[in-house]
Amino acid sequence: MIDVLIIGSGGAGLSAALEAKKNCENVVVLSKTYPTMSQTSQAQGGINAILNNSKDTVQNHIDDTIKSAHSIGDIDTIKYMCENSKETISWLDDIGVPFSRDENNNIAQRKLGGALNPRACYSSDYTGLKILHTLYDTCLKEYIEFISENMLLNFIVDNGVVKGITSLDIATSEVKQILAKKVVVASGGYAGIYSGFTTNSTATTGDAIAAALRVGCEVSNMEYIQFHPTSMRGNCILISESARGEGGYLVTKDEKRFVDELQARDVVARAIYEKIQDEQEVYLDLRHLGLEKIKESMPQEYDLALQFSGLKLDQDLIPIQPAAHYTMGGIKTNLEGETNIKNLYAIGECSSNGVHGANRLGGNSLLEIVTFGRLVGKNVSLDSKEIVSIENKEYSVFINDKKNIEDIFDLESKVDFYDKRQIMGKLFYEDVGLFRTQESLQKVFKEIKSWEHELKLMGISDKSRVYNTNLKELLEFQNMLDLCDAIVISALARKESRGAHYRLDYTSESADFQRETTVSKKQDKILVELV
Repeated sequence: MIDVLIIGSGGAGLSAALEAKKNCENVVVLSKTYPTMSQTSQAQGGINAILNNSKDTVQNHIDDTIKSAHSIGDIDTIKYMCENSKETISWLDDIGVPFSRDENNNIAQRKLGGALNPRACYSSDYTGLKILHTLYDTCLKEYIEFISENMLLNFIVDNGVVKGITSLDIATSEVKQILAKKVVVASGGYAGIYSGFTTNSTATTGDAIAAALRVGCEVSNMEYIQFHPTSMRGNCILISESARGEGGYLVTKDEKRFVDELQARDVVARAIYEKIQDEQEVYLDLRHLGLEKIKESMPQEYDLALQFSGLKLDQDLIPIQPAAHYTMGGIKTNLEGETNIKNLYAIGECSSNGVHGANRLGGNSLLEIVTFGRLVGKNVSLDSKEIVSIENKEYSVFINDKKNIEDIFDLESKVDFYDKRQIMGKLFYEDVGLFRTQESLQKVFKEIKSWEHELKLMGISDKSRVYNTNLKELLEFQNMLDLCDAIVISALARKESRGAHYRLDYTSESADFQRETTVSKKQDKILVELV
């Protein structure tokens, strides 16, 4: 019997697995791809921490996070994360994360947008990648079991208690039932909805959040999608905030700066997008930093720009545009990662525990996933000992999911969902993006409903059972469609502008909306309320 089943093999899932393994023998990590392909690798700029109280304070970090969250964040969750930041970095350092060092051999720190002081610890511009690889190597040393290329289908819930999951083995198209005493969801966000306009991989489709909605979990703050100010125009390859943290400028074609580059991400991204809408081109200018500094502090950015655009950071202006990068909404939890379903937990970008609120502070994502991953991993491993066993039977969800997959193989494909996915990305970027209105949101909502009516006409042309990505991508599209509903009705309900949610018809914050949006699904209807 699995003691702790973790869905997702990014920084949150691996941190939870390492802590859970200290108390449980049978810890399993399941993921749709492979551990080193996780979105954690996209967090390049750094991980926030207060290491020296003479230069910065925990209270400053708390205040910056609350300010960035626009008063939607949960104070207790924010305090826990910030107060434990030094210990989090110490643990990562102990397991071998190769942080960059200053002249005194202390962990180097840089300033990111929205921060009062330099507090982002970094490993050149590979911070997330280095953390991810170190966590994975450590998991292998601890003999933690991995099940890769398995896509979560649904949670098995019996009398309000989670008993495990069903998954699709991508290699064989077989539906599996996996039972576990405790289930921790750490599967990432849903920025993949913005297909063609996101820095995220195509695998970031919010499957677990959609599955949580289907079994009665509450999700919250789905309208808050953070757009990174600097992705390369035309391919959305991320250029880390470290580029601005190291002194990069944002300029128009005439090389004039137009915004304070280290303001909060939502402010900077909107300023860039306004220029683009005004038919002006916007560039990132790093030429004044010189090749030596660029190669030392952002070698990955240098290589990416050269490889994907043929441009050199020390010689060329880099054309940029904002792109969907991070989703603040997700499965609603408390500080301990608990959802409203017993024994089901959520951590990281798929969760909404109140640490980011309306807008995530740069450098806090890596801190969140490691801090709360460790906390939840420890707690669930201790609690799992209280559960003696789970009834080993074929649950109805498993039976239904097997039938559903067979039905898909038998279904004729009359409507191409790939076309719809492409339209979805562009539509959401333009109308549920950096600027929104009642009219634009209602237009998108109408389009979503038309796609939902066409779902029964969307099948797969590939009938092979071996590595059928056509099947996987149809299931992902269905999940994204559920989340599209949740995003748009949340955005419609929030008649104000706050953080990453900016409405041209309600341009200021309102005290009446200083609450979270909470979405639930009842009898196939998605309902929203402000709490």
